[in-house]
Amino acid sequence: MARAHRAGTRDGWLAAAAGAVAALLGAGLGELSAALIAPSSSPFAAIGGALIDAAPPWAKDTAIAWFGTADKIALLTGIAVVLLAVAAIAGLLERRRPPMGVVIGVALGVIGAAVALTRADAGPLSWLPSLIAGGTMAVTLRMLVRMLPAQPIDRSDAATRDAPLDHSPQMDRRRFLAWTGGAAAIGLVAVLGATLVSGGSRAVAAIRSALRLPAPAVAASPIPAGAELNIAGLADVITPNASFYRIDTALVVPQVDPADWSLRIHGMVENEVTLTWDELVALPLEEGYATMSCVSNEVGGTLIGNARWLGYPLRELLARARPTADADMVLSRSIDGFTASTPLEALTDPDRWSILAVGMNGEPLPLEHGFPVRMVVPGLYGYVSATKWVVDLEVTRFDRATAYWTDRGWSERGPVKLQSRIDVPRPGQGLSAGDTVIAGVAWQPHVGVSRVEVQVDDGPWEEATLATAISDDTWVQWSLPWRATAGRHVLRCRATNALGETQTSEVAGVVPDGATGWHEFPVDVF
Repeated sequence: MARAHRAGTRDGWLAAAAGAVAALLGAGLGELSAALIAPSSSPFAAIGGALIDAAPPWAKDTAIAWFGTADKIALLTGIAVVLLAVAAIAGLLERRRPPMGVVIGVALGVIGAAVALTRADAGPLSWLPSLIAGGTMAVTLRMLVRMLPAQPIDRSDAATRDAPLDHSPQMDRRRFLAWTGGAAAIGLVAVLGATLVSGGSRAVAAIRSALRLPAPAVAASPIPAGAELNIAGLADVITPNASFYRIDTALVVPQVDPADWSLRIHGMVENEVTLTWDELVALPLEEGYATMSCVSNEVGGTLIGNARWLGYPLRELLARARPTADADMVLSRSIDGFTASTPLEALTDPDRWSILAVGMNGEPLPLEHGFPVRMVVPGLYGYVSATKWVVDLEVTRFDRATAYWTDRGWSERGPVKLQSRIDVPRPGQGLSAGDTVIAGVAWQPHVGVSRVEVQVDDGPWEEATLATAISDDTWVQWSLPWRATAGRHVLRCRATNALGETQTSEVAGVVPDGATGWHEFPVDVF
């Protein structure tokens, strides 16, 4: 009886392994087929995108707080873990109650196909990769489980003591392990192949690399000599593209050929406008600097960056369309279905440099930052202004239309709040007693920063030295000399904007319209 129990337990593990391997092979072939057909039809991307869309705001905030810009990797990893767990259960069920495991595999494929077809960027074959994944999993699981030995017989029972043993090749465990290993290897190769195809050899990536943007008709002003304090550990005045934060809802970066791109401006307008890529880059483009930040940026957070952008003023395009007098909002739409609601006045204000951007830090927009075209609106959080891969602008009203994040509890207007951050020293960094420096950045784009103050423990507020800001649309560095004494000290900072308003000490979370409070943390001096 004990031997039969051990054999049953062992076969249970093998059945679970068969389910996991079948899922791996199915997922690999599904992802590879998606990479060859259309990246947006990836089963993982379709299911992950649906989870992002269905997630409540607190779940999104928690993911960003825990994982930052790696939130998408964390989500995909979580999906993979859950899939493997479900697949293991399917293997056990297929062993004990066939064909339940096969049914689960087919059901996963059908669900993935249905979800893929509901995505805004769904194509005529979006359903196919998920069905390939589910069908492959079902067939492979059935085949592997059938190779397992027959259920062990309890020889202690007189009724079964003399039952014949089955030594047929179909029941050969070694053959099962060989086939399982082969299926796992093929699955891993398929996953690797999908990664290679989707990561470096797409036509759009090659087009971007070969693209040369026109020189701006209005060039950016030179960066002031005193804008960069050159303090180790302090954020650069200009954030490199590779380091610029990325927060969006696209698990698979949309691949948009500029030759196929166009922008439609419609809705509450007197003249509907359609703009192609060639028409856009033929316009007198302007270049300038602007700081962008995510509404999910916690006090002291790093979901913020400053870049040199190249684009065309949105107010000029809207002037062509001639919005009606009662319009007050522009609903921008990405090619993957994401929407943002921007106050019309922010896009038509002649004193705000709101642009349809095509370049970032001297090169075409990176694929993950909206290539070929995105919006940049200084002074507004990205969730209401910075639509990437933008293809549609609908002029409307806030009482008639809502956007992706406003549907999920965020405020409909998102002005960036006055903030400051300490970069040097870092939280948790030990310091040696003596002369050192406290330094950081402060920002409120479209308003500007006039002063930053620092407090050590409960001492007096001391005014820091501000670097020269590039403009009111960008963040500014600051520093303060500090003679550090041994012990634990608490550092905090606050900023005052160009209007004379001082950063509030009231602590608030990121929902519904951005975090507030002073950045503060302890440091140990030895």
